[in-house]
Amino acid sequence: MKNFRKNFELFCYKNRDKGIPNLMLYIVLGTAVVYLMSMMTGNYFLYDLLYFDRERILRGQIWRLFTYPLTYYTSNFLLTAISLFCYYSIGRAMESIWGTLKFNLFYLTGAVMMDIYCLIFGGTASVTYLNLSLFLSYATLFPDAHFLLFFIIPIKAWFFALFDLIIVAIDLFTSPFPYNLFSVISLANYFLFFGKDVLNVIPLSWRTKLRQLFRGKPVKQKPKIIEFTPGSQERTSTKANYTHRCTVCGRTDVSNPELEFRYCSRCKGYYCYCQDHINNHSHIQ
Repeated sequence: MKNFRKNFELFCYKNRDKGIPNLMLYIVLGTAVVYLMSMMTGNYFLYDLLYFDRERILRGQIWRLFTYPLTYYTSNFLLTAISLFCYYSIGRAMESIWGTLKFNLFYLTGAVMMDIYCLIFGGTASVTYLNLSLFLSYATLFPDAHFLLFFIIPIKAWFFALFDLIIVAIDLFTSPFPYNLFSVISLANYFLFFGKDVLNVIPLSWRTKLRQLFRGKPVKQKPKIIEFTPGSQERTSTKANYTHRCTVCGRTDVSNPELEFRYCSRCKGYYCYCQDHINNHSHIQ
Protein backbone atom coordinates (compact mmCIF):
# COMPACT_ATOMS: atom_id res chain seq x y z
CA MET A 1 0.00 0.00 0.00
CA LYS A 2 2.86 2.35 0.81
CA ASN A 3 4.46 1.63 -2.55
CA PHE A 4 1.14 2.23 -4.28
CA ARG A 5 0.72 5.63 -2.60
CA LYS A 6 4.31 6.54 -3.41
CA ASN A 7 3.88 5.55 -7.06
CA PHE A 8 0.59 7.44 -7.21
CA GLU A 9 2.21 10.58 -5.79
CA LEU A 10 5.05 10.27 -8.30
CA PHE A 11 2.61 9.76 -11.17
CA CYS A 12 0.60 12.82 -10.16
CA TYR A 13 3.76 14.89 -9.88
CA LYS A 14 5.06 13.88 -13.31
CA ASN A 15 1.66 14.69 -14.83
CA ARG A 16 0.74 17.58 -12.55
CA ASP A 17 -0.16 19.92 -15.43
CA LYS A 18 -2.58 17.52 -17.10
CA GLY A 19 -6.33 17.76 -16.57
CA ILE A 20 -8.61 20.78 -16.30
CA PRO A 21 -6.69 23.78 -14.92
CA ASN A 22 -8.59 26.15 -12.61
CA LEU A 23 -11.33 23.56 -12.12
CA MET A 24 -12.78 25.37 -9.11
CA LEU A 25 -13.06 28.58 -11.14
CA TYR A 26 -15.34 26.87 -13.65
CA ILE A 27 -17.39 25.21 -10.91
CA VAL A 28 -17.82 28.46 -8.97
CA LEU A 29 -18.71 30.45 -12.10
CA GLY A 30 -21.21 27.80 -13.20
CA THR A 31 -22.76 27.74 -9.74
CA ALA A 32 -23.01 31.54 -9.70
CA VAL A 33 -24.76 31.57 -13.08
CA VAL A 34 -27.32 28.95 -11.98
CA TYR A 35 -27.92 30.75 -8.68
CA LEU A 36 -28.26 34.26 -10.14
CA MET A 37 -30.58 33.17 -12.95
CA SER A 38 -32.79 31.33 -10.49
CA MET A 39 -32.92 34.26 -8.06
CA MET A 40 -33.44 37.03 -10.61
CA THR A 41 -36.04 35.31 -12.77
CA GLY A 42 -37.77 33.30 -10.05
CA ASN A 43 -37.64 30.40 -12.50
CA TYR A 44 -35.74 27.36 -11.25
CA PHE A 45 -35.72 25.63 -14.65
CA LEU A 46 -31.91 25.60 -14.92
CA TYR A 47 -31.53 24.34 -11.35
CA ASP A 48 -34.14 21.65 -12.00
CA LEU A 49 -32.27 20.61 -15.13
CA LEU A 50 -28.92 20.08 -13.37
CA TYR A 51 -29.55 18.75 -9.86
CA PHE A 52 -29.16 15.05 -8.95
CA ASP A 53 -32.35 13.07 -9.51
CA ARG A 54 -32.05 9.28 -9.38
CA GLU A 55 -35.24 8.52 -11.31
CA ARG A 56 -34.40 10.91 -14.13
CA ILE A 57 -30.83 9.61 -14.34
CA LEU A 58 -32.10 6.05 -14.72
CA ARG A 59 -34.34 7.32 -17.52
CA GLY A 60 -31.30 8.58 -19.43
CA GLN A 61 -30.42 12.05 -18.08
CA ILE A 62 -26.81 11.03 -17.42
CA TRP A 63 -25.48 14.58 -17.26
CA ARG A 64 -26.97 14.98 -13.78
CA LEU A 65 -24.20 12.72 -12.44
CA PHE A 66 -21.68 15.50 -13.12
CA THR A 67 -23.71 18.72 -13.05
CA TYR A 68 -25.08 18.56 -9.50
CA PRO A 69 -21.96 20.34 -8.07
CA LEU A 70 -23.32 23.45 -9.83
CA THR A 71 -26.54 23.41 -7.76
CA TYR A 72 -25.19 24.82 -4.49
CA TYR A 73 -27.95 27.01 -3.06
CA THR A 74 -28.74 29.06 0.04
CA SER A 75 -31.49 31.61 0.54
CA ASN A 76 -28.95 34.24 1.67
CA PHE A 77 -27.18 35.91 -1.26
CA LEU A 78 -24.25 37.22 0.85
CA LEU A 79 -23.66 33.82 2.43
CA THR A 80 -23.67 32.17 -0.99
CA ALA A 81 -21.19 34.70 -2.40
CA ILE A 82 -18.81 34.29 0.55
CA SER A 83 -19.03 30.49 0.38
CA LEU A 84 -18.27 30.39 -3.33
CA PHE A 85 -15.31 32.74 -2.91
CA CYS A 86 -13.93 30.60 -0.08
CA TYR A 87 -14.30 27.38 -2.08
CA TYR A 88 -12.56 28.98 -5.05
CA SER A 89 -9.65 30.20 -2.89
CA ILE A 90 -9.33 26.82 -1.19
CA GLY A 91 -9.42 24.96 -4.51
CA ARG A 92 -6.77 27.21 -6.04
CA ALA A 93 -4.48 26.76 -3.03
CA MET A 94 -4.82 22.97 -3.16
CA GLU A 95 -4.25 22.87 -6.93
CA SER A 96 -1.06 24.91 -6.56
CA ILE A 97 0.25 22.38 -4.02
CA TRP A 98 -1.00 19.15 -5.58
CA GLY A 99 -0.99 20.03 -9.24
CA THR A 100 -3.89 20.04 -11.69
CA LEU A 101 -4.15 16.27 -12.17
CA LYS A 102 -4.29 15.27 -8.52
CA PHE A 103 -6.80 17.98 -7.65
CA ASN A 104 -9.02 16.94 -10.57
CA LEU A 105 -8.88 13.31 -9.46
CA PHE A 106 -9.68 14.29 -5.88
CA TYR A 107 -12.80 16.27 -6.78
CA LEU A 108 -13.96 13.74 -9.39
CA THR A 109 -13.52 10.84 -6.96
CA GLY A 110 -15.74 12.53 -4.39
CA ALA A 111 -18.46 13.23 -6.96
CA VAL A 112 -18.40 9.70 -8.39
CA MET A 113 -18.53 8.01 -4.98
CA MET A 114 -21.59 10.07 -4.05
CA ASP A 115 -23.17 9.22 -7.41
CA ILE A 116 -22.70 5.49 -6.92
CA TYR A 117 -24.06 5.52 -3.39
CA CYS A 118 -27.15 7.55 -4.28
CA LEU A 119 -27.87 5.41 -7.34
CA ILE A 120 -27.80 2.27 -5.21
CA PHE A 121 -29.58 3.43 -2.06
CA GLY A 122 -31.54 6.44 -3.32
CA GLY A 123 -31.46 9.99 -2.05
CA THR A 124 -30.04 13.17 -3.53
CA ALA A 125 -26.31 13.80 -3.93
CA SER A 126 -25.44 16.98 -2.06
CA VAL A 127 -22.70 19.37 -3.12
CA THR A 128 -22.50 20.62 0.49
CA TYR A 129 -20.71 17.52 1.70
CA LEU A 130 -18.52 17.47 -1.41
CA ASN A 131 -17.36 20.99 -0.62
CA LEU A 132 -16.83 19.91 2.99
CA SER A 133 -14.25 17.37 1.82
CA LEU A 134 -12.55 20.25 0.00
CA PHE A 135 -12.35 22.30 3.19
CA LEU A 136 -11.10 19.36 5.29
CA SER A 137 -8.34 18.75 2.76
CA TYR A 138 -7.27 22.37 2.96
CA ALA A 139 -7.30 22.24 6.78
CA THR A 140 -5.12 19.11 6.66
CA LEU A 141 -2.58 20.75 4.36
CA PHE A 142 -2.68 24.11 6.18
CA PRO A 143 -3.91 23.41 9.75
CA ASP A 144 -2.61 26.74 11.07
CA ALA A 145 -4.31 28.88 8.42
CA HIS A 146 -6.74 31.43 9.90
CA PHE A 147 -10.37 32.09 9.05
CA LEU A 148 -12.25 35.10 10.40
CA LEU A 149 -15.40 34.11 12.26
CA PHE A 150 -18.00 36.87 11.78
CA PHE A 151 -15.17 38.69 9.90
CA ILE A 152 -13.61 39.53 13.28
CA ILE A 153 -12.52 36.51 15.33
CA PRO A 154 -9.50 34.61 13.90
CA ILE A 155 -9.96 30.84 14.15
CA LYS A 156 -7.43 28.28 12.94
CA ALA A 157 -8.47 25.90 10.18
CA TRP A 158 -7.92 22.76 12.27
CA PHE A 159 -10.56 23.95 14.77
CA PHE A 160 -13.20 24.29 12.05
CA ALA A 161 -12.16 20.91 10.63
CA LEU A 162 -12.59 19.14 13.98
CA PHE A 163 -15.96 20.83 14.45
CA ASP A 164 -17.12 19.65 11.02
CA LEU A 165 -15.96 16.10 11.72
CA ILE A 166 -17.91 16.10 15.00
CA ILE A 167 -21.05 17.21 13.13
CA VAL A 168 -20.52 14.40 10.61
CA ALA A 169 -20.13 11.87 13.44
CA ILE A 170 -23.31 13.08 15.13
CA ASP A 171 -25.22 12.89 11.86
CA LEU A 172 -23.91 9.35 11.35
CA PHE A 173 -25.60 8.11 14.53
CA THR A 174 -28.73 10.27 14.52
CA SER A 175 -29.98 10.22 10.91
CA PRO A 176 -31.80 7.19 9.46
CA PHE A 177 -30.15 4.86 6.96
CA PRO A 178 -29.12 5.47 4.18
CA TYR A 179 -29.09 9.25 4.71
CA ASN A 180 -26.71 8.98 7.67
CA LEU A 181 -23.95 7.73 5.38
CA PHE A 182 -24.16 10.54 2.83
CA SER A 183 -21.58 12.64 4.65
CA VAL A 184 -19.24 9.68 5.15
CA ILE A 185 -19.41 8.62 1.50
CA SER A 186 -18.84 12.17 0.27
CA LEU A 187 -15.74 12.39 2.50
CA ALA A 188 -14.37 9.07 1.24
CA ASN A 189 -12.13 10.89 -1.24
CA TYR A 190 -10.66 12.87 1.65
CA PHE A 191 -9.76 9.73 3.64
CA LEU A 192 -8.61 7.94 0.49
CA PHE A 193 -6.19 10.66 -0.63
CA PHE A 194 -4.79 11.53 2.81
CA GLY A 195 -4.73 8.21 4.68
CA LYS A 196 -3.03 8.64 8.04
CA ASP A 197 -2.35 12.28 7.26
CA VAL A 198 -5.94 13.11 8.26
CA LEU A 199 -4.51 13.25 11.79
CA ASN A 200 -2.76 16.48 10.81
CA VAL A 201 -5.97 18.34 11.65
CA ILE A 202 -5.32 17.44 15.30
CA PRO A 203 -2.65 19.63 16.97
CA LEU A 204 0.64 17.84 17.48
CA SER A 205 0.55 18.42 21.26
CA TRP A 206 -2.85 16.70 21.45
CA ARG A 207 -1.63 13.71 19.44
CA THR A 208 1.42 13.33 21.69
CA LYS A 209 -0.72 13.37 24.83
CA LEU A 210 -3.15 10.85 23.38
CA ARG A 211 -0.33 8.46 22.47
CA GLN A 212 1.09 8.79 25.96
CA LEU A 213 -2.34 8.19 27.47
CA PHE A 214 -3.01 4.99 25.54
CA ARG A 215 0.52 3.63 25.79
CA GLY A 216 0.91 4.60 29.43
CA LYS A 217 4.36 6.11 29.00
CA PRO A 218 6.05 8.82 26.96
CA VAL A 219 6.85 7.94 23.40
CA LYS A 220 10.56 7.57 22.95
CA GLN A 221 12.38 6.83 19.76
CA LYS A 222 15.66 5.03 19.79
CA PRO A 223 18.40 7.21 18.36
CA LYS A 224 19.72 6.06 15.06
CA ILE A 225 23.43 5.27 15.18
CA ILE A 226 25.34 6.28 12.09
CA GLU A 227 28.67 4.57 11.81
CA PHE A 228 31.50 6.64 10.43
CA THR A 229 34.72 5.31 9.11
CA PRO A 230 37.59 7.22 7.53
CA GLY A 231 37.02 7.72 3.84
CA SER A 232 33.27 7.08 4.02
CA GLN A 233 32.54 10.64 2.98
CA GLU A 234 34.70 10.26 -0.09
CA ARG A 235 32.97 6.99 -1.03
CA THR A 236 29.56 8.57 -0.62
CA SER A 237 30.49 11.52 -2.79
CA THR A 238 31.57 9.16 -5.57
CA LYS A 239 28.21 7.34 -5.49
CA ALA A 240 26.00 10.42 -5.40
CA ASN A 241 26.95 13.93 -6.41
CA TYR A 242 24.07 15.52 -4.49
CA THR A 243 23.37 16.36 -0.86
CA HIS A 244 19.56 16.24 -0.75
CA ARG A 245 17.15 14.06 -2.71
CA CYS A 246 13.33 14.11 -2.44
CA THR A 247 11.95 10.72 -1.40
CA VAL A 248 8.75 11.24 -3.46
CA CYS A 249 9.76 12.81 -6.76
CA GLY A 250 13.50 12.06 -6.79
CA ARG A 251 14.62 15.63 -7.51
CA THR A 252 17.92 16.69 -5.96
CA ASP A 253 19.64 19.90 -5.02
CA VAL A 254 21.88 19.37 -8.05
CA SER A 255 19.16 18.78 -10.65
CA ASN A 256 16.93 21.51 -9.18
CA PRO A 257 19.08 23.99 -7.23
CA GLU A 258 16.14 26.40 -6.91
CA LEU A 259 14.25 24.02 -4.58
CA GLU A 260 14.44 23.88 -0.81
CA PHE A 261 14.75 20.51 0.94
CA ARG A 262 13.65 19.49 4.43
CA TYR A 263 13.69 16.36 6.57
CA CYS A 264 10.39 15.07 7.98
CA SER A 265 10.36 14.60 11.76
CA ARG A 266 7.33 12.30 11.61
CA CYS A 267 8.89 9.73 9.27
CA LYS A 268 10.78 6.92 10.97
CA GLY A 269 14.30 7.51 9.74
CA TYR A 270 16.02 10.25 7.80
CA TYR A 271 13.81 10.99 4.81
CA CYS A 272 14.27 14.13 2.79
CA TYR A 273 11.53 15.93 0.84
CA CYS A 274 11.44 18.91 -1.47
CA GLN A 275 9.35 21.99 -0.77
CA ASP A 276 6.46 20.56 -2.82
CA HIS A 277 6.22 17.34 -0.80
CA ILE A 278 7.37 18.19 2.73
CA ASN A 279 3.72 18.87 3.68
CA ASN A 280 2.22 16.47 1.16
CA HIS A 281 3.47 12.90 1.52
CA SER A 282 2.68 9.64 3.27
CA HIS A 283 4.70 9.34 6.47
CA ILE A 284 7.01 6.33 6.58
CA GLN A 285 6.71 4.38 9.81
